[in-house]
Order: sequence, then structure tokens, then C-alpha cells
Amino acid sequence: MRIRRSVGPLVSGTTYRRGVHLLLGAVLLLPYVLVGAAFAQLLTSPQVPLPLALLVLAVALVIASVPPFLRGTRALEIVAARSLLGVPLPDPPATTEPVREARDTRLRAALWFTLHLAIGGLVAVLLLIPLTTAVLFIGQRLGIGGESLAGLRIGPLDEHDSGWLALLGAAMIVCVGYAVAGLGALAAIMAPVLLGPSPAERIAALEAHAVRLAERNRLARELHDSIGHALTVTTVQAAAAREVLDEDPEFTRRALAAIEDTGRAAAEDLDRLLGMLRDGEAAQRAPLHRLADLDRLVAHSRGTGVEVRTSVEGPLDGLPATVSREGYRIVQESLTNALRHAGRVPVVVRITVGDRLLVIDVANPLTGAERPRQGGRGLDGMRERVRLLGGAMTAGPEEERWRVTVRLPTGERP
Repeated sequence: MRIRRSVGPLVSGTTYRRGVHLLLGAVLLLPYVLVGAAFAQLLTSPQVPLPLALLVLAVALVIASVPPFLRGTRALEIVAARSLLGVPLPDPPATTEPVREARDTRLRAALWFTLHLAIGGLVAVLLLIPLTTAVLFIGQRLGIGGESLAGLRIGPLDEHDSGWLALLGAAMIVCVGYAVAGLGALAAIMAPVLLGPSPAERIAALEAHAVRLAERNRLARELHDSIGHALTVTTVQAAAAREVLDEDPEFTRRALAAIEDTGRAAAEDLDRLLGMLRDGEAAQRAPLHRLADLDRLVAHSRGTGVEVRTSVEGPLDGLPATVSREGYRIVQESLTNALRHAGRVPVVVRITVGDRLLVIDVANPLTGAERPRQGGRGLDGMRERVRLLGGAMTAGPEEERWRVTVRLPTGERP
């Protein structure tokens, strides 16, 4: 087991993949080395005035210091570290960070870029000198390229000690392998520290995740309220039509018409909600149900044989779009609960639009059958809608009636 662990870094694909990442640093370092060599020759040349050479060098240093601080450089380094080092780094956000956080992030990215180039240069040196020398030692033992080692002497060894030189070459290859594995592991440890998200980026990612969760919850509420209402109405209508199919054909026709109308409305809602999943912006431009569509909602419920009396005080058209939409869903879910739990009983819907407050009150008699439950997805969804809008809601039995009262702030009226 210990031997396997010892030899593991030399035969692991991770080591060589990380070695490729480190060699990318050597490739990026090469232009700097070439430019540095050119300037070294320029500064020592008597034909070029020293002040001019220093001025050109200063400009070159400024230009060379720009790439480590670019956002694109950090993005490319993250992609390379994620694919070659195997480090789970998130993509940098597209939004601009605050100035202080952006400075910290770019400084860390510049430090990583510098370390990448330095470690890459070290790996390149290890590959060019010790590894090449090791190959020559082993090649001499095999009778290949022995003339290149003519006159060689390393301590007590000379060119004639081919066996010992071959062993030394093999040891050098092993050491280079371990060095590359160690440097790759170090890079994998440092990458999350220097390329990882800043506190501002973590907060932005959490906020984006919260927005996605809120959108999923909103879609779940919309599906529950819309499709749940349609299924409840359809079930009640179908059951009633089956009971009086032979005795009252006219009622059966009305029930089938109500089922058709309800199913068509549910299909429209479902298509809009699926559109939100496919293309949120296009779906948001689609028409949404509002309290101004209350008559249509009441007509669906009346089609099931439920007597619904409505009372509206104040203009519904002037309500904010969000309040009007959520108010519609609250009334819809209240009617659905009344039909599901109490049956075909009279329901009273009162809506009052004040200067800064919308009040929705829905009440129906309690029956001896199944009593409404305090919990459930319907009531929980209504409470969540009300809470998000900063309103208040009460629901429960009151004087042999089940009553739901909702108060939603509407802001300043124009």
C-alpha cells in the first residue's frame, strides 16, 4: 500500500494534467523572457543612449504589468485551473464589483498570474536541464548519443561509468516527476485562495441563487393556484354532470361547457408558465390575470353550481400590477378551497380598494363534511404571497363560517 502511494504521483494522470497547466505558465513567461533579454542587450549596447533605453524600458514595464490585472486574464486563468488543475472554481460574475472589492480581487488574480509564470518557468527549467540530462545518461547506457558526454565528470563518476550514470538519470527523472506533482498540488491548493470568489462575489452568487429560488417558488404557486383551481372545478362539474346525466340534460350541457371553458383557461395559464421557464422575458410580456378579471373567475365558479356574491368598492384598474395579480390568485385559491372543502355552498367575496390598502374578504359556510384545514399548500401559498407584499392575512373558522381576510398595501394612489 505504501509503495502504491509512493509511486502514485508518478503514474497519475492528474500529475501530468497539472504539469500541462504549469507549462502554460512557462509559455506565458516566454515573451517576458525574450523582451527582458532584448532590453538587457539594449542597455549594454554603446550605440543606444542610456536615457532613451531606460525610457523605453519604463514604458515596456508598464505595458507588461497590465495583463495580470485584466478581468479577462482572471477569467482565462479560472477556466484553465478548473479544467487542468481540477479545482471547482465558479465563473466570475458579469456585474462589476464595488471598487474596494474589485481591487482586492484583481490583486489576488495578479499574484496568481505571477506565481503561475514563476512556477511554470521552474517546471520548464526542470524539463530542459535535469530531464534532458537524465535522458542523455540513460541513452549512453543504451549506446545512444554517448559522444555528447565526452569529458563529463560528476564527482567520482565520469563518462565511462555508464551504469551509475543511468541510475543517476533514472533518479533524476523520478525527482522531476515528484517535483512536478508537488508543484501541481501546490497550485491546486493556491488556486481557490487567489482565484476564488471575493466576499462581494459570494454575496452576489447567493443573491442570484435566492432570486432563482424565489422565481421557482413563484412558478410553483402559480401552477398550484391555476391548475389546482381548474382541476377542482372540472372534477366537481364532471361529478355533478354524471349524477344528473339522464334527468337534466341541460345542466349536463352547461357543466360540459364550463369544463371546456375552465380547461381552455387552464391551458392558457399553463402555456404562459411554461413560457416563463423557456423565455422569462417573453413570458413576462404576456397578459396576466388581475383583479379586473374577477368577473371571469366568478363565472367559472358559478358554472360549478356555487353561488358567488361579489362586492367591490373602489377602482380595480388603478391597483399596482403586482398587487392586482396576487390579489386575483388569492381570490382564486379561496374559491378553490371553498369548493374543495365545503362543496357547492354560497361564497361571499368582498373587495375594498382604499387609498393605500387593498382588503380581500372571502367567506363561506362551514358544512358537516370535511372542514377546511389550517395548513396545506393553498393557504401556505396565500400566506407567502401576502408576506412578500408586506401585507397581513387571517384564515380560519368564524361563527360557523370559514373566512379569509387579506390586507395588502398598495402605496400612494395617483
